[in-house]
Amino acid sequence: MSNKLRQETRKPARVRGLLVAALVLGCTFGAVPHAAAQTVTPPPTPDKITPPEGNSAFLVGHAFGSQGYVCLPDQINGGTSWTVNPARPEATLFVNVFGQPVQIITHFASIDANPNGNAPNPVSLGGNATWQSSFDSSKVWAAVPSPQKDHTIVAGSDASCPNTGAIPCLLLQSIGNQRGPTGGKFLAEATFVQRLNTRGGSAPTTACTVGQTQLQGYTADYFFYRADQ
Repeated sequence: MSNKLRQETRKPARVRGLLVAALVLGCTFGAVPHAAAQTVTPPPTPDKITPPEGNSAFLVGHAFGSQGYVCLPDQINGGTSWTVNPARPEATLFVNVFGQPVQIITHFASIDANPNGNAPNPVSLGGNATWQSSFDSSKVWAAVPSPQKDHTIVAGSDASCPNTGAIPCLLLQSIGNQRGPTGGKFLAEATFVQRLNTRGGSAPTTACTVGQTQLQGYTADYFFYRADQ
């Protein structure tokens, strides 16, 4: 068989291989939003971190990330201490699809670009906790529902937050939502975000110098809620 004939024979095989790969990839990514949005049953939680009635969980993602801390003067005890830096959450959320972890959301800080009635006025220029869909780029910004009330529980104090020494489990309320550039709304209707099953991420215990920063690795489960139809 001539080289030319062999090359012509291989071309259709390569094309078929590329088409099969594209089909598998397309099916996987098409299945992720559907799989992620299946019925989600969060564990029972204490009242102060439970969303109000009329909201149901529609999505849960397992996060791998880091919690940022900055060293500041300790106004109470003197000296310095590590303080959580709200401007530096960094995490990636995954779900399992066909037994493999697939990224669905990125978690970071950004300025609330589409504040709702729950947002502070003026909007914080320091940024707010943000979750953005990896599929349609829709977003939700969230903050504690009421600064006057405690919406956290200590890690290790409840079955939904069992790992002693980890960062707290908490409840956050949407202060802004935004559809993706093509109209996607995967997170555009989220009303509350619940952080449970935290592990790691607590403040360093070492001495520090003012202005010093440090990232502490953590994992957690984030449950996303929306208003019942």
